[in-house]
Amino acid sequence: MLAIKSPQSYHHQPGLRARVGEYIASRAKNISIITSPQAWQAVNPELEASLQQHQIRYRVSFLAGECSGAAIANHRAQVTEQAATLVMGIGGGRVLDCAKAVANGLQNVAVVTMPTQAATCAAWSPLSIIYNEHGGFERRQTLSDMPLLVLVDSEVIARSNVRYLKAGIVDALAKWYEFRPYQQVDGESLSLNLKVQVAQLALDVFEQYGAQAISDNARHQVTPELIKVIDANIALAGLVNSMRGATPTPGLAHAIHDRLTHQGELHEWLHGEKVGFGLLVQSLLENGNAQADSKLLSLLHEYDAPLILPSLQGDRRTVISAIAREVKFTREDDAAHLLFAFTASTIEEALLATENRF
Repeated sequence: MLAIKSPQSYHHQPGLRARVGEYIASRAKNISIITSPQAWQAVNPELEASLQQHQIRYRVSFLAGECSGAAIANHRAQVTEQAATLVMGIGGGRVLDCAKAVANGLQNVAVVTMPTQAATCAAWSPLSIIYNEHGGFERRQTLSDMPLLVLVDSEVIARSNVRYLKAGIVDALAKWYEFRPYQQVDGESLSLNLKVQVAQLALDVFEQYGAQAISDNARHQVTPELIKVIDANIALAGLVNSMRGATPTPGLAHAIHDRLTHQGELHEWLHGEKVGFGLLVQSLLENGNAQADSKLLSLLHEYDAPLILPSLQGDRRTVISAIAREVKFTREDDAAHLLFAFTASTIEEALLATENRF
């Protein structure tokens, strides 16, 4: 079995925000925009001028807080009341996931995503991640329909904080480290082989252009190197996530990320930063807590991924033990497809091994 989902079109161009109306006009004339105040400011006045030039009616709604079930229901009701035929998400991962989930629950309503950061592959990914109102992970919602368009403006992304690009690189490189262990068990799986090959392509991009792209982003300059890394963070990572085989292959570092979102002390960590810490824990699990993979450790250092948990409320050892017990795959038998033990006790040992070691 092999299933691949993808957006209908992916467009990446510096200054693209001034052409949004051109891309949307033939598809919808009444649209609902879900964004954040900071993201809306980042794409304007050019985007609004383009919409007005092409006589596109639009209503702007700001996502307040998390991409939660309540937020999705609220925005979906607004789209229905407006009778919009297209939802456009403009912003970071939580905004894009909300926009995708809103459109996914409505008939004959398309979705367009426009990331203002390259911190995740949410603009492309066939999932929406749903959190509770406090930012704790609840579930992954599979999309029945992919985005109609993914619109990427590297000028906008170049002006974002370089921390987002670093976190996006770590989230993207995680795909290779998360799927490779499954490939070692099932080397005949076409979906796994494709996943790992595309993930390897992203790793190659980071090795060649990552350092320069970080420097360019810090100087808010669009360069060929930055463009390549943005595409790797969004398109290549998104493509990896869009491939499915007969056997589920959940990302171990992302499972650790999911539990960490319930830890209030880590709410300031970005998605990719939590995933990076999860990769360190995964590497220790693979190596029996002896030592993390040296290449991975070098990458995590290069992109400033946190390698130790911050101060925790309560007895530190007790909290770490609770975290370990509550790291889970959606299906308990998924861990059987790994060559190493993924249990509460081994996770706790790996978490403890991160303390003051890296």
